[in-house]
Parts: sequence; C-alpha cells; structure tokens
Amino acid sequence: MKANVITLDNATAGEIDLPDALFGIEPRADIMARVVHWQLAKRRAGTHKVKGMGEVSGTTKKPYRQKGTGNARQGSLRAPQFRTGGVVHGPVVRDHGYSLNKKVRRLGLISALSQKARDGKLVVLETASAGEAAKTAVLARQLRALGWDSALVVDATVEDGFGRAVRNIPKVQALPTIGANVYDIMKHDVLAVTRAAVEALTQRLAPREGAAA
Repeated sequence: MKANVITLDNATAGEIDLPDALFGIEPRADIMARVVHWQLAKRRAGTHKVKGMGEVSGTTKKPYRQKGTGNARQGSLRAPQFRTGGVVHGPVVRDHGYSLNKKVRRLGLISALSQKARDGKLVVLETASAGEAAKTAVLARQLRALGWDSALVVDATVEDGFGRAVRNIPKVQALPTIGANVYDIMKHDVLAVTRAAVEALTQRLAPREGAAA
C-alpha cells in the first residue's frame, strides 16, 4: 500500500510503499486486548503486602484458660478476629506477569499498526529530528501545526535531541522500533513512523522464509 511521506514542517517528501503484511491485515481486537493485558500485568509492581497472624507484633500467650470463662475459646490475640490481629488471605509480594506466546505478541503489534492505517491515523515522516536547536517549544509548534494533540513517534533509533525535546510535551512520546508496543500505539491518537522505522519494523515483524504461518 502506498502512503505519502511528510516532514515535521508538513512539507511533502514523496511516497513510500508500506508492506501489507504489517499495515494491511484485518486487525484482531481480541489479540490486541490480550497483548495489552499482558503488558499491563508485567508493569504491575506487585509490592502490596499485609501482615499475617505470624507477622504482627504481640504476645503468643493464650489470652485466658480454655474453659469456664463464658467467653469463646481463644488461642492468640494475634488472630484475625481481633483489631490488632493479622489479615487472612491478604495480598503478598508477587509478580503479576505471565507468559504470552511470541506469535500472539507479534500479531497484536501488527494488528495495532494495521488498525492505525485503517483509521487514517498513520503518518509517515521523512525523519524525526528536532534540528540543531532541539527546543521543545519549536517542536511543540510543529506538532500543533500538524494537528497532533496525542501522538506516538516511532523511529529506528530516537535522536537524542528529538527525545529531549519531546519529553516535556504532554501526550506525545517517542520510541525506537525495538520498543514499539500495542499499548502505547493504541493509547495515542496518531502513530507517526519514519522511513527508517518502516524498514526496521519490516525486519522485526515480517515473516521469515521457511517459518511456520
């Protein structure tokens, strides 16, 4: 599929042939949802923790004798029924991440790219460079002129100056192709990829010869 190429100054810079295998498939919403859930699960810190009966401070002595008091029998003041007792089945420190098949992750990323192309939210840039000045204010004006309120810029390798300039612009993010992911693509309204990024994404995601379908 053919696509127009522009610069950050909104000038025409020719055309590019986007591979249908990456930008022209039927998007799978279910696969994208699975990949996003997997990503967010991996990001969870898992540092939530409460103290159990054996961890709270307090005496280990039996509060009172077993029989003859008229009260319910008790073995410890650290039991969960007491105000200062431990918590039963509370959260513990753990990893929320789980494994997801590489083919599913690959299909999810390709579906996200194709979804942006189908929605008309895919833009191809000649390059992503902030110039010698690398000023956030200058780049912000360029993005406003393009009408980008929320955008993800993907390049083969993010230029240091461009990365610094875009860092303080709300709802705008720059990622290298190795870091391109379904969550960030779908979170932003516009997906802007450079010529170099298209080539790098093709090398990363295109099916290898002899590989299983």
